[in-house]
Amino acid sequence: MINIVVELSRYLLAIIMLLFALQSFQFLKKRDEEDKKYILRKQTLTIVFLNFFAFAVMYLQTMEFTMIIMLLEIVGLVVLLPILYRIFYKKASLLLVNNMCMLLSCGFIMIGRLDFARAQTQLIMVAIGTAGSLLIPVIIRKVKLLKDMTWFYGIIGIAMLALVLVLASVSGGAYLSIEWKGITFQLSEIVKVTYVFFLAGMFKNKKDFKTVLLASAGAGVHVLILVLSRDLGNAAVFFIAFVVMVYVATKNPLYGLGALLAGSAAAVIAHKLFAHVRVRVSIWQDPFYDPGNKSYQTLQGLFGIASGSWFGTGLFKGSPSIIPEVVKDFIFAAICEELGAIFAICMLIVCMTCFLMIVNISMKLSNKFYRLIALGLGTQYAFQVFLTVGGSINFIPMTGITLPLVSYGGSSVISTIIMFSIVQGLYILREDEGVKFEGERIEKERQAIEQKRPQAKKQGREASLEDKIEEQTKKSLYW
Repeated sequence: MINIVVELSRYLLAIIMLLFALQSFQFLKKRDEEDKKYILRKQTLTIVFLNFFAFAVMYLQTMEFTMIIMLLEIVGLVVLLPILYRIFYKKASLLLVNNMCMLLSCGFIMIGRLDFARAQTQLIMVAIGTAGSLLIPVIIRKVKLLKDMTWFYGIIGIAMLALVLVLASVSGGAYLSIEWKGITFQLSEIVKVTYVFFLAGMFKNKKDFKTVLLASAGAGVHVLILVLSRDLGNAAVFFIAFVVMVYVATKNPLYGLGALLAGSAAAVIAHKLFAHVRVRVSIWQDPFYDPGNKSYQTLQGLFGIASGSWFGTGLFKGSPSIIPEVVKDFIFAAICEELGAIFAICMLIVCMTCFLMIVNISMKLSNKFYRLIALGLGTQYAFQVFLTVGGSINFIPMTGITLPLVSYGGSSVISTIIMFSIVQGLYILREDEGVKFEGERIEKERQAIEQKRPQAKKQGREASLEDKIEEQTKKSLYW
C-alpha cells in the first residue's frame, strides 16, 4: 500500500508544482484586484498541499512523528507570512512572498528527506530571518540616510571579507566561514547586500570616468579578497553584479566590455594559480576524469538527474544521499532524482518569475539609487541560480554556490530573505510613486476642467463638466 502511495505521489507532487508555476503567470496577466487576490489564495493552498502530501509520504516511509511536527511548522510559516505582510505592508507584493514560500518549501522537503536534523536547523534560521526581515521594508521606505552611506557600505563589506580571509578555516579548498561558539557565519553572504548598496551609491548621481574608476577599485578589492580566500563562486557573483550595474548606470557598452575582458583574464589567471580550480575545469571537461575520487560528486549528481526522469523515483526511492554535500551543492540533483525533471523545471520557472519581478520593479523606480539596488540584487540572485543549476548538470564547472532559498545553509537563506525583503521595500516605494504620479495627473486634469468652466457655462455645458470633475475625484480617491 505504501509503495502505491509513493508511486502516485511522484505524479501528484509534479502536478502541484506545475499548477503553482501556472498560477504565477496567471497573476502577472491579471489586472483586476479581486482576480489577483483569488490567485494568491490558491497559491497559498497549493503550497500547503505540496507540503502536506510530501511530508505525509515521508511519514509513511519512516513512521517518525517528527515529520508531522515539521509539516505543521512549515505550514504555519507559509500561511502566517503572507498574513503578516497583508497586515503590515498592504502594498507589498504577495506574489513575491508566495514564490519565496514555495522555494523554501522545496528546500525543506528535500533537506528533511536527506537530513532531518539539518532541516530543523534550517527552519529555525528561516524563522529568525523572516522575523527580522519584516522590519526591512519600512526601513527602506522611511530612512532616507541609506542613500548617503556609500563608503560605509564599501568599508564594512571589505572589512567583513578580510575578517573571513584571516580567521576562516578551509572548507572545500576555500576560506568560506568563521565559527564562534559552535555557530558558523559565512559573511560573504551578508556582504552581497552591502556590496550592491555601495555600487548603487557610487552611481546614483554620477557616471563619469572618475566615478567608474572609483567604483571599479572598490569592487575590485571585494573580488580580490574573495579570490585570495579561494571563494571563486562568490567572486563570480560579485563580478557579474558589477558588470551589469556599471553598464546600466553608465549606458556605455565599453565599460561592460572592458569589465568582461578583465574578468576573462582573471579567470585564466585563477586557473593557473589554484589547483582546485584546475581540477574542477578538468571534471567539467571530462566527468570521468577521476570517478573514484575527485569527480565522484559530479558523476553521482549526473547519475541522479538521469535516473529521476520526468517524474522522479519518489521520495526515499532514490539514492541522493550518496552525493557528497548534497544538501548544499547538489540539492538540485537530489530534487531531479526523487521529485523529477518536471518538478525541477517548474521550480526554476518560479525562480525566473522572482527575477522578472525584481527587474520589473527596478525598471519602474524613478530614483536611480533604488533602481540600481533592485537590479544588483536581482542579478546576484539569478546568477546564483545559474551557477548552481549549471554546475549540477555539468553545463559549467562546479562552483560550490548554494541554490537560494532551497539549499541548506543558514547564512545563505537569511541573506536571500533579506534580499527579498529589500525588494519588497522597493516595491512599496514604487507603489507610492505610482499613487503620487497618478494623483498629480488627476489633479492637473481637474485644474484643466476648472479652467474650462467659465467657457462651458456660457455654452450650456456646465453639467457635463461637473460629471467629469466627479469622475476624476472618484479616480483620485481610488488611487
